[in-house]
Amino acid sequence: MSAKKGPVLRDGTAVADLVDLDLQEVKLRALSDQEIYEIEQRKIFGKVWLLLGHETEIPNAGDYVQRHMGDDSVLVARARDGQVHVSLNVCPHRGMKITTHESGNTQIHTCIYHGWAFKPDGEFLGSPVADQCMHGKMLSKQELGLQKARVTLYGGLIWATWNHDGPSFEEFLGDTKWYYDMLYCRTNKGMEVAGPPQRFIVRGNWKTAGEQSAADGFHTLTLHRWLGEVGNYQSDSGKKQGSELTEEMFGAEVSSPHGHALRCIDLARKIKKLTGKDPSELSVQEKLNALPPPGMTPDMVEQLAQNLSPEQMQVMAWMPPQVGGMFPNIIFEFLYIPQPDGNVVGSLSLHTYVPKGPDKLEFTNWIFVEKDTPPELREKMIQQSVRLLGTSGMVEADDSDTWPHMTLAAKGAQARNRTMKYQALYETGAPEGWPGPGIVNEGFTKDDTQWHWWKYWYELMMAED
Repeated sequence: MSAKKGPVLRDGTAVADLVDLDLQEVKLRALSDQEIYEIEQRKIFGKVWLLLGHETEIPNAGDYVQRHMGDDSVLVARARDGQVHVSLNVCPHRGMKITTHESGNTQIHTCIYHGWAFKPDGEFLGSPVADQCMHGKMLSKQELGLQKARVTLYGGLIWATWNHDGPSFEEFLGDTKWYYDMLYCRTNKGMEVAGPPQRFIVRGNWKTAGEQSAADGFHTLTLHRWLGEVGNYQSDSGKKQGSELTEEMFGAEVSSPHGHALRCIDLARKIKKLTGKDPSELSVQEKLNALPPPGMTPDMVEQLAQNLSPEQMQVMAWMPPQVGGMFPNIIFEFLYIPQPDGNVVGSLSLHTYVPKGPDKLEFTNWIFVEKDTPPELREKMIQQSVRLLGTSGMVEADDSDTWPHMTLAAKGAQARNRTMKYQALYETGAPEGWPGPGIVNEGFTKDDTQWHWWKYWYELMMAED
């Protein structure tokens, strides 16, 4: 019998045996095992593009924040020339952190242990008592700089990877970039963060949150059922309670071979409520004016045509992406939230789930607003986003309750061999007239997007180092 492909754990279990590609099942053990976690740090978090923040968090030369790429602490810093750099936050002298601060501003990062100094771009400047050459003469100053990651900015978002020879960021996003451009590259000035990100620790494996972020819409009907009972998704008189929330589960879903996912929800009902007209009789511009994208006002809508294609604007007025994920550990939310007065206020949020061990993750939440957002709308958006999607938000309180239970279950002698199932699949294809690329299906939310997430996880775990 030939040896199993990919890593083999100490007890002889092949990682390949944790995923059944034919039945589309994943063993729960994948959510709890220390060895699996260690392999992920090398094969996933050491290889793919990871989100670290937004450039408006470090607007000035010398500004920096401390973030993590998997288990590794990194410095995200802006140099004098305005360029953003990401460096391993580990002094090459004795392994001390260069900074223990979460954020700050400095042109020289000095290790508190022995005083080795570095520029924001990671270049080594020197060590104290210069005439004694305490950094030695065996290595040049160029060789003593901080380990640097490969960096790109996209829509103001800061991305980095340790894989300098791997796929470009555009290759990593693939066809889904067409849709993400509609969210992060839609206006002239772009977005900005509404303050530092919120963070808290969840006693759950990072994949419990990561795979849910791959556009799991189904759980909304049960885990978040209160939205259809006491929230602004309550049904109109005469309809079954919660039916409007159920209707939110219909639309188009975009899958990706790289595990990215988008849920594109039909706006027809909202537009009809606001205008009293049949949306099919309205032009793209009329629909966008009646219901601007979340976070935009009617007078900002004209900027869309300056940044997006006619096909992208068609999707924005029809079934825009409202929630979804970016592999491996990101969820975005661009939500149209109904208000008691019948109007709609947008919520723009983005979470990362940073691994902190096989049974711990750090939930990080950024709230965004367009730079052109009027002050009154800006405040409404921030307050609403915090209450719904913040670290103590009503929606996230639901989600973060499930992940620890799944992680604990995965430790059981019997449960660890039970499986998570992704067998409810689309049989539809894209909506008629859909102009966008990618793997697109229409109808009630299904398992395809999450299964593509797991398939990419499997592909990376099986790849040769």
